Amino acid sequence: ALPICTIMSQPFSRFLHPFYVAHRPSHEPGGKRALLAFWASDSASVRNKPALGKPPGARRAVPVEDVLAALRSLDDGEARST
Repeated sequence: ALPICTIMSQPFSRFLHPFYVAHRPSHEPGGKRALLAFWASDSASVRNKPALGKPPGARRAVPVEDVLAALRSLDDGEARST
């Protein structure tokens, strides 16, 4: 799995949607969480449309609900594996 610093250094343009991040097998769960948390953060919100997240370099804005669903899918996957 790729270390978190490598994941965070990749441009958001590589990820079309938060679920691509959540389901990418080559990334560590902590790195996925960090990337998705940034995507959901206020610093990635679209001006005058806070329900959308678009980090620098992302191809398009995504509803924050999609980002939160991707984070939940990580939690669900970890719960099943333990």
